[in-house]
Amino acid sequence: MTPGRRTQSAVSAAPGDAGAPVPWHRVLTLLADIGLFIGTRSVWTQAVTHHLVLAALISVCYASILVTGVLTLTVRSTRSLARLDLVVLVTAVTLTLCTWALNHNGGDEGALTTQAARELLAGHPVYGQAWPWLFHKTGIALTPTIGGSYDYTYGYPPLATLLTVPLLWLGHQGAPATAVCTGALIVGTVALWRMLPGPWRSTATLACLGFGFLPTYARVGYPAVIALALLIPVVVRWPRIGQGGRLGAAGIARAACLGAACAAQQLPWFVTPFLLAGIYAVRRGELGGRAAAGVVLRIAGVAVTVWLLLNTYFIVSEPARWLGGIALPLTQGAVVHGQGLVDITLYYTNGSDRIDWYSHASMLLAVALLALFVLFVRRLGPAATVLPWLAFFLATRSQDGYYLLMTPLWLATAVTAPLSEFERAWQPRPALLTGPRRRPALIATVALLLAPALASAAVAVSGGPPLRMEITALRRAAHHASVVRAMTLKVVNTGSAPLTPHYTLTTGQGMSMYWLLVRGPATIPGHGTASVELRPADGRFAVPAKPSTRIRLRAFTADPQTLSSQDVHISRTAR
Repeated sequence: MTPGRRTQSAVSAAPGDAGAPVPWHRVLTLLADIGLFIGTRSVWTQAVTHHLVLAALISVCYASILVTGVLTLTVRSTRSLARLDLVVLVTAVTLTLCTWALNHNGGDEGALTTQAARELLAGHPVYGQAWPWLFHKTGIALTPTIGGSYDYTYGYPPLATLLTVPLLWLGHQGAPATAVCTGALIVGTVALWRMLPGPWRSTATLACLGFGFLPTYARVGYPAVIALALLIPVVVRWPRIGQGGRLGAAGIARAACLGAACAAQQLPWFVTPFLLAGIYAVRRGELGGRAAAGVVLRIAGVAVTVWLLLNTYFIVSEPARWLGGIALPLTQGAVVHGQGLVDITLYYTNGSDRIDWYSHASMLLAVALLALFVLFVRRLGPAATVLPWLAFFLATRSQDGYYLLMTPLWLATAVTAPLSEFERAWQPRPALLTGPRRRPALIATVALLLAPALASAAVAVSGGPPLRMEITALRRAAHHASVVRAMTLKVVNTGSAPLTPHYTLTTGQGMSMYWLLVRGPATIPGHGTASVELRPADGRFAVPAKPSTRIRLRAFTADPQTLSSQDVHISRTAR
């Protein structure tokens, strides 16, 4: 090889050459391609037994993944690599549709949304209506409340229901709702892919479709997927909304998407204040306070108008039930559950008589995070789409879905709203925070803002179980000693307030159905002792075969909200 040829090769491989892809672009495309393997084998296994056409299509997707992997490492031009990004996207969409075709009946959210659409089409009320028969089907999970009942009603804003109505012909289970959510996820993925700069596009495929968890939520029929799709155009380059004091058609459309997202599910309610505060700070740094306020007011006005339009029918026809329905996740009193701080009370201690303080801690942390965001927007600006979900870690329902469902927005912000967008953003700085001792003052301010939430969390965690329980008798099945038909408990109320407990036995991380009270008082007076007889909701409790299985006896009370738990040992043989 001649020296001239070596020089030409070196130049062509340089990142600055427009004709050659930068190395990290290859890596991102390759990672997105590899991500398509996640879960594909199980889908193919399911399809090959009953749906050979789908199995063949999935096999073609396998070939696409392999060939794309080879080409990603060997193509020499940016344009060719960009075409491979498109191939990865098409392959991901195909796999998502194949998986939906095999698993489209949905979960409790899909069943409730579909039933709500049917009631709406028939002219019946949607909110505040119990549909317990939906939960008799396989795969439909119950939501138990801390008051001993179950929530059978629809508890989301109405957009998902409105979008489901035209697809009711798809089936009687949750298929119409899951089709809407899966379609929304695909549209949102394509939108994010198109709006990102060329080399970053495969990250949209990976974040939305490649890992597999978002398509799973779409197949459940979770309305938050629709909200995510609507938030994507809002979040991409969001600090530039209202630049120069003008919204324009694009800004109005993005404000409308924000309002529609808030009409789809409640999670956008938590991120909206951060986005509006960030836009105000950036625009105030550019235009001044009055013009910035005008921009934010116009955005909020468009969003509220769209939100009201989508809710108008329900506001007029069933106002009280509508208001109770869209606020239901905040008021239903569902049992504590999730992967957050509440696990200490659920699994590591024997309960707490201060469950309410988890909710207080969560709300206080949300307010503190918003205040910190405003005070330090130049540093925290890109985290506007992540900060709101920290509050859920302290909530009584701290499920990981609240964290991961909006993760594509993290990606959109990272790529299109970096720190440089916030360099001139306005930050409020009282005199106390600008003097010679501003660093200690800033640290003290952060500590003061976070202290109420942390104190509330400490109060919740440090609580003790108000009830002491002891199994005094078990009634087993006549010919199966490993099956318990009834259980007698001695229950001692250690506090001064009367409590009405609801009991259950659990053998895993989830919540089993409440046992039915057969004999004994429902309410136990303060410092009182009672003997109660209970039986399983379905008439039988099978003692686990593995002796190492943890059997947890739990008692929830609603007023005040408490949890009393203890491990119990139940043998598989009668003694």
